[in-house]
Amino acid sequence: MLKKLKSAERLFLLIKKQFPLSVSSVSKGKLFNEMQRFVNDDPESWLNAISIWKKLLELDAKKERLSQRDADPLKRKVGENEIIVAKKLKIEQTQKIEENKVCQLDKQIEEETQEQRDFITKREKLQGEEPREDVEKTTDTSHQHDVTFRVSCRCSGAVGKAFTAQELGRVIGIALMKQFGWKADLRNPNLEIFIHLNDIYSVVGIPVFRVPLASRAYIKTAGLRSTIAWAMASLAEIRAGAIVLDPMCGLGTILLEAAKEWPDVYYVGADVSDSQLLGACDNLKAAGLKDKIELLKVSVIELPLPSESVDIIISDIPFGKKFKLRKDIKSILQEMERVLHVGGTIVLLLSEDHYRCFRECKESDIPLNSKGSHTVAPGIQKHLDPEENTGLSETVLSSFEASNQECLEKMSPCGSLVPVECYRVSLGKTNAFICKYRKSLSSGC
Repeated sequence: MLKKLKSAERLFLLIKKQFPLSVSSVSKGKLFNEMQRFVNDDPESWLNAISIWKKLLELDAKKERLSQRDADPLKRKVGENEIIVAKKLKIEQTQKIEENKVCQLDKQIEEETQEQRDFITKREKLQGEEPREDVEKTTDTSHQHDVTFRVSCRCSGAVGKAFTAQELGRVIGIALMKQFGWKADLRNPNLEIFIHLNDIYSVVGIPVFRVPLASRAYIKTAGLRSTIAWAMASLAEIRAGAIVLDPMCGLGTILLEAAKEWPDVYYVGADVSDSQLLGACDNLKAAGLKDKIELLKVSVIELPLPSESVDIIISDIPFGKKFKLRKDIKSILQEMERVLHVGGTIVLLLSEDHYRCFRECKESDIPLNSKGSHTVAPGIQKHLDPEENTGLSETVLSSFEASNQECLEKMSPCGSLVPVECYRVSLGKTNAFICKYRKSLSSGC
């Protein structure tokens, strides 16, 4: 069930979570002592988490052994049937040639069958003992002194400015070796300890899976984070039979995530870059979705599609130093608006600069709600229509409505995209916004 989660990047067994470390009023030495207390003050929480982690590993090993054992009886049954058929044929041939030797042959067959049964029984006993040996090995390696580990540390905010992740990870590593007798192994440990320190909390945990859930097996070349792409597709409310367009598809990550989750849909991806389209084509082949997604080499401002022919548009508007799209934002948005039918949905990933640019765009004026927001999850900020958030106070609601009305009054007669939801998301060192709009009327004046 955990492996099926599409929007989770990594999952951890929580060892400890507490308030953020105060770095402004303490020296480096005192902070390191505070870090060591993560281990020394409550070793029981560490041992409990390690116990759960080992049980998960044992369950995986047991499941694998059972699947192998289920396959073995089938092989044995096939082998026994072949032996029986061969013996019957031998008996029939022998009876025709020499009837006086039937008793002797029957006795010989019975002896051979008994030997085979003895052999099968002996092999089953051996197979029955193998799991015990595996369990014994697991138990032997479960001793604390046999644990190898490494510490992965991520620091942000004030802690990240004051200390490096390597320094703090080394302090935790030394404390673990002294407390439990574990051995450090940076290359191939059987246990990874993850520490995340920021201005909101301090968290220590064990990754449930070695490979992050965000690393999709069906994506050959990674582009946009798979978790972000899936979140965008889930916001678009995709239904069977819809036509979904990504006019700046890049390596096709958004379309791949959408097609895997909602297969009964017609998907179209467009891009002007040959290299990006080649990468997208390779990804489609690797995922087995080449027949589900059509790729076009066209510009986002000259889409070869009839007006109001698309149900849903989902796109990551490129940003960064090499993408200078600020002056083209208006043209990009107008073309998307043109091909989207009335009632259709647009979900866009915008940089903070693009987000500001959208808000400042007076002629097409796409208003984004900034009032009445509440936190959905760490690192994600959601702005909602007042009808969707009944828990807001009347003061906040009235402020929200006034702001929204002000934005709507600024819209030109041709503006047809109405904001629905907006999420602030973290892309590592960069923050961005996932914004959802709905087309309310025909874009023609």
